[in-house]
Amino acid sequence: MQAKTFRLSLITLAVAGVASAVYANIDDPSKPLPVVPVNAVSGAPSPVVAALPDFSSIVAKNGPAVVNITVSGHTKVAMPDMPQVDPNDPMFEFFRRFQAPGQPGGETPTHGMGSGFIISPEGVIITNAHVVDGASEVTVKLTDKREFKAKVVGVDKPTDTAVLKIEAKNLPTVTLGDPSQTGVGEWVLAIGAPFGFENSVTAGIVSAKSRSLPDEGYVPFIQTDVAVNPGNSGGPLFNMKGEVIGINSQIYSRTGGYQGLSFAIPIDVALKVGDQLLHGGKVSRGRIGVGVQPLNQALAESFGLEKATGALVDSVPEGGPAAKAGIRPGDVILKFDGHPIQEPSELARFVSDLKPGTEAKLTLWREGGEKDIAVRLSAVEEAAQADEVPAELAKSRLGLAVRPLSPQEARQPDVSGGLVVERSTGAAARAGIQAGDVVLAVNGHPVTEPGQLREFATKADKHLALLVQRGNSRLFVPVELG
Repeated sequence: MQAKTFRLSLITLAVAGVASAVYANIDDPSKPLPVVPVNAVSGAPSPVVAALPDFSSIVAKNGPAVVNITVSGHTKVAMPDMPQVDPNDPMFEFFRRFQAPGQPGGETPTHGMGSGFIISPEGVIITNAHVVDGASEVTVKLTDKREFKAKVVGVDKPTDTAVLKIEAKNLPTVTLGDPSQTGVGEWVLAIGAPFGFENSVTAGIVSAKSRSLPDEGYVPFIQTDVAVNPGNSGGPLFNMKGEVIGINSQIYSRTGGYQGLSFAIPIDVALKVGDQLLHGGKVSRGRIGVGVQPLNQALAESFGLEKATGALVDSVPEGGPAAKAGIRPGDVILKFDGHPIQEPSELARFVSDLKPGTEAKLTLWREGGEKDIAVRLSAVEEAAQADEVPAELAKSRLGLAVRPLSPQEARQPDVSGGLVVERSTGAAARAGIQAGDVVLAVNGHPVTEPGQLREFATKADKHLALLVQRGNSRLFVPVELG
């Protein structure tokens, strides 16, 4: 027993000696670094342990400006497979009356949650568009337990950004930073409400920057390994200075939960969008009217390029800005207004940052040489974001605003003609028809022009049967006319 005590004392003295030498050197930098003694037991050099970052001050300062968002509403669910019954068939009324709750014409109550952060003492809040999409009521809860009904000022789905407003003053706010000043490998911190656990804090590092995700061409995402789960969406991503550099938006997962890959919208991208939403209620983006694809080495060599960089033009819709400027399939866009283009996603971001009507210079690779072309941008056609229903639509019997298929939509393999629904209200909305659906036929007659749809609705007695395509599914939907 005494021998064991003596041995432990020697180890303690050895450790104390190392600590004294290190601290003495820190106090007096003029002294040389001490020789690190070997471990008294193993003979190996004593390890030097680096201190991990302390996030407590960032949380204490910014936590009160992070809010919990809950939403409620009603969602019309996707149309299931059901018999296609003629409106004159005696069974038609049976199927119409005895639909299950999730079938067309019914609505399912929805509830959701997310996070957000206050950027103005007067109650301006930024969050994700998908957090409040389709919500009829939005509630914002602060860390001091106060709750406010929020107004959705504007939503921009392409960048997944939304702006909310609550009636309050002198609220705590976050400090906004510059994402370009945060590098790969640096520590970052997320605050949010995963699974409803308010003001939860998680940390990690920046894994990559300027990530392109499928169908997200407008956003150069910040990739991190910060644990983000449902409920974190819309919450802030902080750098080590306590500045917001991103909005936590998406995860990559095979299970639905966090698997080490999370993605944030750079705050500078969100602020550009948020400013337009706050002052105009919608976002205006430029477009040049081309379809592009990435280059690989084989394609680059076939076009005579040394490197596989740029955006290869594969389609030019008639009547668009690119067609008018003389751009044609097979051109490779190398620069946009002097900015080198490495990937097609970069082109989309540069173009969308400019206002419609702006003239831009494109540097193309064509027939073995570079060529400069000026293009005047037009506006991106987006669905209306206003809550008001146009008077003529509200008065119509059917309640549908439709348009013909665009050339790009018409090329889709699962689409063969029809009219795209831009807005649904009244009788059509009650039947479960939604924006984005394609009306293929009315009472078995194909339709390709909006006038045909109005004519059928005018002549009909009480019912119409619309053949509607949503995704890969087609179904006759009975509409009871007003």
